[in-house]
Amino acid sequence: MASDGILLGMGNPLLDISAVVDEPFLQKYDITLNNAILAEDKHKPMYEEMAEKYNVEYIAGGATQNSIRVAQWMLQVPGATSYIGSIGKDKFGEEMKRNSKLAGVNVHYYEDESAPTGTCAVCVIGGERSLVANLSAANCYKSDHLKRPENWALVEKAKYYYIAGFFLTVSPDSIQLVAEHAAASNKIFMMNLSAPFICEFFRDVQEKALPYMDFVFGNETEARTFSKVHGWETDNVKEIALKISQWPKASETHKRITVITQGSDPVCVAEDGKVKKFPVILLPKEKLVDTNGAGDAFVGGFLSQLVQEKPIEECVRAGCYAANVIIQRSGCTYPEKPDFH
Repeated sequence: MASDGILLGMGNPLLDISAVVDEPFLQKYDITLNNAILAEDKHKPMYEEMAEKYNVEYIAGGATQNSIRVAQWMLQVPGATSYIGSIGKDKFGEEMKRNSKLAGVNVHYYEDESAPTGTCAVCVIGGERSLVANLSAANCYKSDHLKRPENWALVEKAKYYYIAGFFLTVSPDSIQLVAEHAAASNKIFMMNLSAPFICEFFRDVQEKALPYMDFVFGNETEARTFSKVHGWETDNVKEIALKISQWPKASETHKRITVITQGSDPVCVAEDGKVKKFPVILLPKEKLVDTNGAGDAFVGGFLSQLVQEKPIEECVRAGCYAANVIIQRSGCTYPEKPDFH
């Protein structure tokens, strides 16, 4: 049974604006499928255009928040998870708070006075997704909020920490505070590679956090980008997973484990100088709704078993189960109760 507040997530809470779009729309805004980018000025009009042209759904999102919500759903123990991030004082922010409470996550949002709640355009074609995030208020998170006693208490209470790589663009000092606390207290600190652009353009802050990571998650595209950026000259996911797991560590208490998903191909887990592969649950194409949140859901399922000290095989099995549920629904949403045994 997971204890109260055992898992803490920190990241960019975003409201997903999700719609099935068409090729001309992707071309107009220079968007490629299966990618995640930050919005530039040229992308700003797309949010309005999506709402006008397509059938849009609004779903509480943001990579870390998705993973924490899925872990919470899998655990079915109210308050087992907590989450910290920054939202705006607006109706989207209120919606986010309502959503999280319903999900059973203990959220401590920083509410920014000046910026609106962040949004993420989720463009879906043929079940594949592309993400364009307009961080807005999510970008305003400061470590001062984390240091407040009521928020730092969440850090003290947790034994496991998960932060998507996207948060490296916002508050690397907050990440460092949590990472150092985890290392000093023999707790488990985990991050995600999250997107090729993080590995490419936020290499310095990613490398600063890497020695503290006990688990590194990512998908095959991100892993290959990481390899290229570091001049490893290999595209072999097994080799890359192994190399990441062998990166020097700040604390030797836990050996680093690297977990790389590959869509419908097996999950690669590198641990102790060896790589194991675990098959995923294959889904007939006609049952695929969209892949938005699949990677986040995998991590959420994985964490739900990890915090119960289950073996890695079980963690991966739960991750695959959660991802399989999520890709059969729009966005990162799930039925009332999990059916995982």
